[in-house]
Amino acid sequence: MTHIGLLSDTHGFVHPRAAEFFSICSEIWHAGDIGNIATADALNAIKPLRAVHGNIDDALVRRVYPELQVFHCEKMKVLMTHIGGYPGRYNAEARKRIETEKPGLFISGHSHILKVQYDQKFKLLHINPGAAGHSGWHRVITFVRFVIDGDQVRDLVVFEAERNTSRFEG
Repeated sequence: MTHIGLLSDTHGFVHPRAAEFFSICSEIWHAGDIGNIATADALNAIKPLRAVHGNIDDALVRRVYPELQVFHCEKMKVLMTHIGGYPGRYNAEARKRIETEKPGLFISGHSHILKVQYDQKFKLLHINPGAAGHSGWHRVITFVRFVIDGDQVRDLVVFEAERNTSRFEG
């Protein structure tokens, strides 16, 4: 059983309650638009960080974090990228990689919209953790944690706070 923290679109901001929320996690995964290497370092200081870069990330972040990651966590194959879409509306590259890699869990960010959806066609769970930073059109900061137990994802919990506050509901 592995506890995972997941966030995206921090845009250079680590919420003051992130360390507490992710304290039970084994790893933090970031689905792109980190913002800068200092933000990645701050998250990595909380828990080991696995990340992909996003469209706003600079050359240094892009050198350290790839555009796409495919890996296993327990018995779950994971595909993570920043811009990927969601079930029924994947972009061409994400759809190609989903068809090739056949992950059980597909993670993307970019939309700033929290979404957890099962894709019946590809037999995978899609998670977009929403946006964890202050930049963008979203009104609510969100990130999630969940458990991977063998080949199952369970116990997903959402962190939610109004932008520009450190109010915690989770």
